[in-house]
Parts: sequence; structure tokens; C-alpha cells
Amino acid sequence: MNRRQFISTVMAGATVLGLATSAFAFEGPELYQGEKALYDAALKEGIVVSFDTGPTWANWAGQFKAFQKRYPGIEMVYNDIGSATTVVALDKSRNRPQADTAYYFAASALDAAKAGVVEGYKPVNFDRLPEQLRETNGEWFTVHTLSVAFLVNTKLVKNVPKSWADLLKPEYKNSIVYQDPRSTGQGQVVTFAASFGNGGSMEDVKPGIDYLGKLTKAGNVLRTVGTTPYAQFLKGEIPIWIGYENDGLKAKFTDGMADSIEVVIPQEASAAAPYAISLVKNGPNPNSGKLWLNFIMSDEGQKIFAEGYVRPSVDGIKLPEAVADKMPVAAQIQPLDIAKSTAKKAEIDAGWAKAVLGQ
Repeated sequence: MNRRQFISTVMAGATVLGLATSAFAFEGPELYQGEKALYDAALKEGIVVSFDTGPTWANWAGQFKAFQKRYPGIEMVYNDIGSATTVVALDKSRNRPQADTAYYFAASALDAAKAGVVEGYKPVNFDRLPEQLRETNGEWFTVHTLSVAFLVNTKLVKNVPKSWADLLKPEYKNSIVYQDPRSTGQGQVVTFAASFGNGGSMEDVKPGIDYLGKLTKAGNVLRTVGTTPYAQFLKGEIPIWIGYENDGLKAKFTDGMADSIEVVIPQEASAAAPYAISLVKNGPNPNSGKLWLNFIMSDEGQKIFAEGYVRPSVDGIKLPEAVADKMPVAAQIQPLDIAKSTAKKAEIDAGWAKAVLGQ
């Protein structure tokens, strides 16, 4: 496949959202100094291409809606291709970039920076991020964190599992779905969470790899997937999804599953993962890209993430009480070290393929 064919393949899966092209008359103060001027510059481009921001993930749908309400005339193009695949896409199209921004598990953000496909940009609130959640020059910065949980459809599962040990029981045969760690950030985080829950650490991921292998050998894995299976979960097609608590809380309180879902942080341990975003180097619509990054990093944008039950990355953002009350407190959740998780990616990829697929 040549470069043009590759780009066409990637963009074929993109979705375009657009509104009328009349300029927005700002009501009230700017979200940050220079917002109006940046919007005027973005209007000349008329579009922003946002890689890997699937609308069912982390409340990106809410971000899209709020962004387009505030900035009519800027079309939004997005896709949902997975963190690792996003880096590959940026690398393949480096001579003629197709994206303006790229969102991914933070380990993939380090890969993108190392590959030289993103550039430094410091949006509003950049300095309010903890140092470990941003690259010094702004080549990437964390927008939120997500924690691993068991999302259990109680209509399909009689006894709700509470621990990693429980998932190995025969009663959960052909019940479990999770994302492939070779191509998705969530799959990597699930491996770390399984490792933490089985005596491992950031330095020792073998317990997590071995555990996922045991889960497959027990016959309890229904399938692994390359993109978020949220829609399939809502349809009742997945008994147990090892995913993120925010998706479970959204399914329960927003998308109608109510008492038919239980969100469980595994008793032994879990993992909290930082997710980051970058301005793509030489992207086709740099002003629109910057407008988009500033919006999601503003206080308002960070609260929109919270409305999707994800933890904002900017210090001092107060969660709405209605949302905060629904987020379970779990001391067993351990934060990931971004650099160490990046260093372990190759080991997880190869180890998982051998333990789970026998390759």
C-alpha cells in the first residue's frame, strides 16, 4: 500500500460534523485571552481534523457539540482508530499530514513525540497541569485520566465478579471482552491493571500478561477488540467488559442501562491511565487545531470531560456534585507512570501475543 492509499484508507473511516458558516457573536467574556482572534483565523481554514476522538469515548461527543455551538463555521472531522494506530497514521503521512490534533493513551504520545510527528504547543491551563502530565515544550499534555473497572451486565451475569480472581471462575465462560493491548491504549492499561492485581508492578508486567493468558485458556474470553465496544455493550451483546469506569457510569446514568449494569473496581488493585493530546506537526489547519486544543483544556472543556465521568487533568477543576457523587472512591487504584509504561509496551505486545494467541 503506497502513502496515498494509506491516507485514503485512514480518512475513509473519518466522520465529518459541520454547522452553518455564519460567524459566532460571542456572548460574554472570552474563555481565554485571544480566543476571538484565534477563532477568526480558524474560520479561514473552516475545518479541524481530530484523530482518535471517537464520540462514545470520554465524552468527546459532548466536546464536539459544545465546540461547534461556540464556533460555528468550523467543521469537525474525527475518527476512532486506536492509540498505536494513530501514531502509525501520523508517521505514514508525515510528508503530507492529514490530522491537526492527535489523542491517545499517554504512552503513545511519547511515541509520537519521539517520531517527530507532533509539535510543541501550550494551550490555556497548560501550566496548571502537574509536571508528570505534560511534556516540557507542549508536544503532548494530558487532558484526563481513566481507571480500569469491570462493567457487568447484570441481565446476563448472575453473580457479579468483584476481583481478578473471580473472573477466572468457570461461570464466566465466554463472557469477557477487553481491548487488544497491541493496538489500543486501553488494552495496555488493562494489562497493567491485571498486573497490579496479581502481584506485579510498573517494572514487572509479567503477572498481568500471564493472568490474561490464563483467562483465555480458561475459555472465559469472548473476544478481544481493536476499538471501544461501547455500542455493543449497550445493546446487551457483552456480559463483562474489562474497560473504564467512565464508560460504565455513562451507560448506567446517561445511556439507559440503569440497574442492569454494575461498575466494579477490582478488589485487589486497578490502574488509572493518563490520556494525552498533541498538535500535529505541519497539520493542514493549525489555527483550528489550536482553537480545539484550547477549548478542551479550558475550565469549561475540562468540566465537559467530567460530565462524561472522566477525571479532568487540570488542577483545581471542581467536579459538579451530581457527577462527583457517582464516581466511586477506590484507594486500590494505582496511577501509571507514563515513561515506564512506554518502556514496557514492546514487552506487553510480544508477551500478550504469546500468552493469549500462542504466537
